[in-house]
Amino acid sequence: MSRQQDPQRPLFLFGNPFKMLLPKGSYLSPRLLSLLNDFELALAERLMNLKPKDKEDVLSLSWMGSAMELLCQTHTDIKTIITKLELPVCDWDDKWIDAYFDDSVKLLDICNAFSSELTRLNQGNLFLQCALHNMDAHDSERFLKARSSLDGWRRHISSKNPRLGNCFPNLDSLIGTLNRPKVKNSDKGKVLMRTMYGVKVVTVFVSSIFVAAFSGSANKLVDLQGLETCLWADAFTDVQAYINGESRNMSSSGRVTVLKELESVDTSVKKLLPMIQEGVGPIEAEAVQNSASDLGQRAAKLSQGLDLLVEQVDGFFQILLSGRDTLLCSLRMVSSAPDIKQETRQGQAVKS
Repeated sequence: MSRQQDPQRPLFLFGNPFKMLLPKGSYLSPRLLSLLNDFELALAERLMNLKPKDKEDVLSLSWMGSAMELLCQTHTDIKTIITKLELPVCDWDDKWIDAYFDDSVKLLDICNAFSSELTRLNQGNLFLQCALHNMDAHDSERFLKARSSLDGWRRHISSKNPRLGNCFPNLDSLIGTLNRPKVKNSDKGKVLMRTMYGVKVVTVFVSSIFVAAFSGSANKLVDLQGLETCLWADAFTDVQAYINGESRNMSSSGRVTVLKELESVDTSVKKLLPMIQEGVGPIEAEAVQNSASDLGQRAAKLSQGLDLLVEQVDGFFQILLSGRDTLLCSLRMVSSAPDIKQETRQGQAVKS
């Protein structure tokens, strides 16, 4: 992850991860080359589709849903590639297995943090519903209760979720291990490592965007430089520069939140708050009801977006768990060595 004092410095500190992995003049069979190219072309297309046509869509819940869908599709592709490679688990290098389990644990922790934050934001809907309920009556005392609820909502969304802090060291660690273990005398292993590299780069990028959106700070955004020979590199560089640039602009604007739907509700709340005063007359009451109706519509859109994103994050979590379980089951079948048993026990992950 980029350092806070220099957030825009490209992160490619580990050198060329494929200098030994796919050296110049190396040969892959047509089948393996097709498998690799199909994966990279599909990833490139998904990345191009991830770039929004309108900058107003950046960090909207719908865009974040699309980003999470990309991760689900890409991680599913890795499971398919492993199957098609027909690479026996017993042939996996210990370093590959260790790296896979270590990465997946960090990603599961990150998913848990995202789920926690989405749940916290959704809980704020209770304040909004209470406020809207009290504004149904033209009563000064009820208006004051509504104002209290709206104040409570603003305090709630501006509070910090300590679980998000755990994402930073996990992302730092994932970046630090982008240089996968070297693969010797295994064309299948080279293809596996290169595809895993692509998945990891995109996963770190999307995860850092989510952290920035939830924390309201762009200080921890990362700028990764993908390997130029990867077919997805240009698409990745383009979408990363666009999304990171817009995210940094929004973060520096002083907004309470950079999440678009959340910002929309906050704007409506700030407009409504000074209108809810004791002694509201008939004319003012009509304006209040119009503003309350607008708030209700925006709150409903926010709630729907959060619910959908919760489902998508949970889906990604399940894909990660499934991948771990598949490998763990294979390890149990091919070996009963003490070190494998120990890895199996350590590899169990329970969603918190």
